[in-house]
Amino acid sequence: MKPLNGKIALVTGGSRGAGRGIALELGKAGATVYITGRSTGGNSTNNWPGTIDDTVSQIEASGGKGIAIRCDHTNDLETELAIGQIREEQGKLDILINNVWGAHDLGVDAKPFWELPLRNWDTMFTAGVRAQLATNHFAIPLLRETKQALIVHTTFWDKGKYTGQFYYDLAKNALTRMAYGLSIEVKQDNIAVVAVSPGFMRTELVLKYHHADENNWQQSEELKRTETPFYVGRGIKELACDPDVMKKSGQVFRVGDLAKEYQFTDIDGQYIPPFTI
Repeated sequence: MKPLNGKIALVTGGSRGAGRGIALELGKAGATVYITGRSTGGNSTNNWPGTIDDTVSQIEASGGKGIAIRCDHTNDLETELAIGQIREEQGKLDILINNVWGAHDLGVDAKPFWELPLRNWDTMFTAGVRAQLATNHFAIPLLRETKQALIVHTTFWDKGKYTGQFYYDLAKNALTRMAYGLSIEVKQDNIAVVAVSPGFMRTELVLKYHHADENNWQQSEELKRTETPFYVGRGIKELACDPDVMKKSGQVFRVGDLAKEYQFTDIDGQYIPPFTI
């Protein structure tokens, strides 16, 4: 029996990268997975590889069930309608993965703060932090109706070290703090809230930037410390299956630490240690 049979999950930002890896792992474990994002079949954002429809197809190919909802999470009405569709079709929500992130549109340029365009705020806070906050705002009333639920924020964290980019550091720490604050607010509803920090992932965009693919990435010195997006997916799947996950609420976990605790590997069978700066 699949451990997440009967569970309903929502993964935001699921067209590619971590979102796709997480959605696929939850789907393989038996959850019905809703995937939101801006990229749909024939209309991918910036012509990037991957759409929410592709993610659904991969979930179904692995024997799971996925449902795509085109949603721009900077638009509150679209976010509210997406949650409304889940309520109407399923009557509940057990797992919310807050993964939507807008900084890909501009990139993460490691210049000094005063040389960075103020648009960094819009891509990382409006389309990142606020988009995740808004999803929580509309989803928590539905999550509260479930006996036990889980909210996960994907972030980056390395024991409080500075990431090297002002806006990125500020945004990722805001997400970690959001998970902590929410864990206190919803504790009485038996909703666990955690932040999860993957390492350097070989996402579709990373591979494209390095002119590599899954068959030859080992030839690149810069990619030797990387992991697949399925690694964070497996970590979050383990959290979703853990009956004692409430004991972890309010904390931030690096995927490598979860791999050691739950004894899982990346899809190539390797244990990837926690990423450090």
